[in-house]
Amino acid sequence: MNATPDMLATSLKMLGALALVLAGIGIFFMLSRRFMRKEMGARGGKMIRVLASQYIGMKKNISLVEIPGAILVVGISGDTIRLLTTIEDKATLDRIHNPEIEDITPSFSDYLHKITRRMTVSKNDR
Repeated sequence: MNATPDMLATSLKMLGALALVLAGIGIFFMLSRRFMRKEMGARGGKMIRVLASQYIGMKKNISLVEIPGAILVVGISGDTIRLLTTIEDKATLDRIHNPEIEDITPSFSDYLHKITRRMTVSKNDR
């Protein structure tokens, strides 16, 4: 007529079963993480890289995103990302990866020095 030993045995069985289920779930997640890492990270490098990003307005910019075999030009605004174009041309890809020095636009200070040199040369000629 004593219900206490029966309740204690049932509680221990229930806790044991719960521990087995939680251990099984933990082992499943550990194994799945290990296999997913091997499949996804086989190359070891990043497959997607942002090459450049240019701000064009409030919460708006254009980015060059490199994926294997192509470069995507995407427009990014507050809550949307849109594909503008895809660059797949080999010559253009090479030019983006290896920019020549002549293609770099001069800075404002370069323009300012050029203008001041013209002014000083023209004053010296008088």
